[in-house]
Amino acid sequence: MRNCELRELGRVSYSSALELQQELIAARKAGQVPDQLLLLEHPHVITLGRNGHMENLLASHEILGRAGISFYATDRGGDVTYHGPGQLVGYPILDLKDWKRDVGAYVRGIEQTIIATLGDFGIAAGRIPKLTGVWVDGRKIAAIGVHLSRWVTSHGFALNVNTDLSYFQYIVPCGLTKPVTSMAHLGVHTTLEEVSRVLAVHFGRVFDCEMERENRHDRRSDAPDGREHCGRDADQVAQEAR
Repeated sequence: MRNCELRELGRVSYSSALELQQELIAARKAGQVPDQLLLLEHPHVITLGRNGHMENLLASHEILGRAGISFYATDRGGDVTYHGPGQLVGYPILDLKDWKRDVGAYVRGIEQTIIATLGDFGIAAGRIPKLTGVWVDGRKIAAIGVHLSRWVTSHGFALNVNTDLSYFQYIVPCGLTKPVTSMAHLGVHTTLEEVSRVLAVHFGRVFDCEMERENRHDRRSDAPDGREHCGRDADQVAQEAR
């Protein structure tokens, strides 16, 4: 069974996480690192996929700026989406040549990982035919948008744990006029750390890999919100990946 390194990074800016992904993608293609799973949380940010439509962004950049929301155009699949505090974001960097050379199977694998994770918290989630993501009673609880280069994956998924859903008012999520939900909205109150722990187990099972927790960093709780963040920031990790 191949290894997959789990990196729990705390709250990381979108730009720093993107830089780290790019460094690890290059290292994975060169065979310098094993498969990776980055689990983290972003400050408020809206991203647009490579096939996205600007009309699904419902606010001007000026309004977004006043609300403290950054904006990035990306090379992932999908349309427009929101990331922010209380949302568990996962960026798998896998070489699918070592698993299955099948993009559809990969996306279904991410969906199954999230469905199984939610099941452990008593939430019956599932799929909607022809729509990507994970849903609960017709409401989207997790979005997925991926990119592949030479069968190495990047970008990934976002699971609403205790996200402030009011921030979705600025977009048409994934270009679909369907409502969103979160674990907290469904009555399940837990932490991102606990969801991360459960999700990593299911990820290893679905993708046939042994999860190895990256443990070369300290934890500190001096962030303004009092939560634990990584002792090293993503920029430093990116330097180490070189």
